[in-house]
Amino acid sequence: MTSKVLIPEKGLERELSVRERDILRTIIHLYILKASPIGSRSLSRYLEKEMKLSPATIRNVMADLEDMEFISHPHTSAGRIPTDKGYRFYVDSLMNIEKLSSREILTLKRKLMPAVSENLLKDASHLLGLLSRYLGIVELPHITNLLVLKIELIQLSSNRILVVIALDSNVVRTVTLEADFQIDTKNLDEITGYINDKISGKPLKFIRDNFFEMIGGNDLLETPLIRLFIGSINKIFETGRTDERLHIAGTQHLLKNPEYENLERVKGVIELVENEEVIVHLLDKYEDSDGVNILIGREMQTELFDDYSMIVTKYRIGSAAGAIGLIGPKRMNYSKMISLVQYVSELISIESK
Repeated sequence: MTSKVLIPEKGLERELSVRERDILRTIIHLYILKASPIGSRSLSRYLEKEMKLSPATIRNVMADLEDMEFISHPHTSAGRIPTDKGYRFYVDSLMNIEKLSSREILTLKRKLMPAVSENLLKDASHLLGLLSRYLGIVELPHITNLLVLKIELIQLSSNRILVVIALDSNVVRTVTLEADFQIDTKNLDEITGYINDKISGKPLKFIRDNFFEMIGGNDLLETPLIRLFIGSINKIFETGRTDERLHIAGTQHLLKNPEYENLERVKGVIELVENEEVIVHLLDKYEDSDGVNILIGREMQTELFDDYSMIVTKYRIGSAAGAIGLIGPKRMNYSKMISLVQYVSELISIESK
């Protein structure tokens, strides 16, 4: 596979040669391992078994790659580091996906037993952070499209009633309603059965938006309990998330990477973790897209993320979807991390029954 690239200063478009591709791939691999600029001499020694190239020849190739903006060099170093464009070309055209080890797979299977619970999603973020040494992120699912299986009305006192809503994939919500009248239990079973007959199998948001029309045309509409139900419809079928919208784990692992020996970079990590709304906004864009998405530096269009990359995919709990992924330095091990994110997503996903 070849890809044409534009040489900015010369306005030319050409394909990278095999040599250029191999050298770019090696620069990125070495930079991922060492986190320090890669010089022509160390590159020549590393490649000597595969290709006999002098440091001078490698310097010429590196100069061409720099002209095409795949690599750059920090002003204090003669070595080169990949640019966002270089990482993007690597991810799209040069990278081979690395499989998880059998030990990693076993660890994940043991820790992430299929179940719907807050703990499952928290455990997923912790394991992502632990195994990657980056930030593991799990966005709680939107429940808007979850299907309502049935409701139960349970009398708590003479003027209080508990509404239990069973959603698909064993998700349960409860809402307490308080009436300004004495609740008559005579019609409770009849009312429950009638409502279930009308709403069972419908999405939560659809029920909230169309409840009155769905249950219309019955004498039960005139009962105080039904009127209380209709008056509380937004509360009962509320489709937002819980107050906690995001699980982030692995800050302590991320800070062990050599990039974060600098105090300013540590402050940047803290700022990133504290800006959950920015992360959620990014994740929301990808929770309905198929496959694994990789965003590098400025591609995220948020200055806060300029020094980071994000790998994100969706997971599904019944008919609701959420996003899961990793945030780490741009030199992250993309080939391995893609497999990790994809596998965890598959483990925690639960299909509708």
